[in-house]
Amino acid sequence: MSEKWTQLLRDYKLFLLIAIGVAALIVTIFFIGQTGQSEELASVAAVAPSSEQLEEGVPPSQSTEILVVDVKGAVTKPGLYQLAVGSRIQDAIVAAGGLTEAADSKSINLAQKVSDEGIVYVATKEEAVSIVPKQAGGDKETRAGLVRLNTATEADLQTISGIGAKRAADIIAYRETNGRFQSVDDLKNVPGIGGKSLENIRPYVTVD
Repeated sequence: MSEKWTQLLRDYKLFLLIAIGVAALIVTIFFIGQTGQSEELASVAAVAPSSEQLEEGVPPSQSTEILVVDVKGAVTKPGLYQLAVGSRIQDAIVAAGGLTEAADSKSINLAQKVSDEGIVYVATKEEAVSIVPKQAGGDKETRAGLVRLNTATEADLQTISGIGAKRAADIIAYRETNGRFQSVDDLKNVPGIGGKSLENIRPYVTVD
């Protein structure tokens, strides 16, 4: 009888040990699963935009490209302006506060696209020329009515504000003596034309 009880006790202990082992294994598997879920949630939370960012309208990444344009001439607020890629002269003028009363709206193409590092020059009604955006890197520039330094007559040159008969004659004389103008900056070599005069003349001439 005592041997039976001893055997039963041994069997019970063995069963108990097996049950404890199985329970420990289940607990371990459950704990590992919970840890993996926590790490995954933490990773997702790290890359997702916060609700505060979304409420303030701050995008999770800044992918919008911009370009910078120099708006000059007969606009309310001349200066440098940042515009979205694909913007047009109309957008640049609006950013600069619009045209002044003296602006010659017929001399500009409002539908033309602007480019990075470009210039938008709005002429007044008294001026005969308007410069539209210059492409970055020396690409083509759309010019309307610019005076060509290498072919202009004295009469042509005198249509530019600040150039009278004597200065026009000096420019022609320089060209005949030294050959073609290689750049607008060559005007500094003409007697009587300094840095300030050159900047006043530059928007209205070309060597093309």
